Amino acid sequence: MIIQCTSCDKRFNVPDSAVTAAGRLVECSSCGNQWTQYPAKKKPTGTKPISRPVKTTLKKKINKTKSPIPYSKEYMQEKWGTSIQSYAVKKGLSKKISKTKKQKSIQTKVRVGFGFFNYIIVFFVLSTFFIGVLSFERGRLTRKFPFLEPYIDHFFESLEIFKILILDFFR
Repeated sequence: MIIQCTSCDKRFNVPDSAVTAAGRLVECSSCGNQWTQYPAKKKPTGTKPISRPVKTTLKKKINKTKSPIPYSKEYMQEKWGTSIQSYAVKKGLSKKISKTKKQKSIQTKVRVGFGFFNYIIVFFVLSTFFIGVLSFERGRLTRKFPFLEPYIDHFFESLEIFKILILDFFR
């Protein structure tokens, strides 16, 4: 069956069994318009069908299992459980958030890592603090621990060389 959107006149091909006699709510995938679609009325053709006698002895009895028509409410109910909306909410496919999801999101907050650049910033701040304290306490450390004086002097000479290297790089 071909159905047509009532708003944008786009046409869609839908199986005949998808629309029951009670009608079905359909939505246009192009414009989002929703309407209730009823089965199309069959137009009588100009020719009459030829009737043939049916032999009852040769007629086979066909046992069809009664199952819901595809795309009907009963079929979707059987396939997805209680309803499509509750299934979508449960699986997180819907924009609506279930109560359990809200409770979980409140209880478990998203844990954000510290990040690479934050580690770099902390490293530079701590190293600047260490160099400042070492420079401030240089005289006291060399009086209490005289064997550290060449190491402290070498450290500050290395910092001066590194500073000159950085300044030359940017010139």
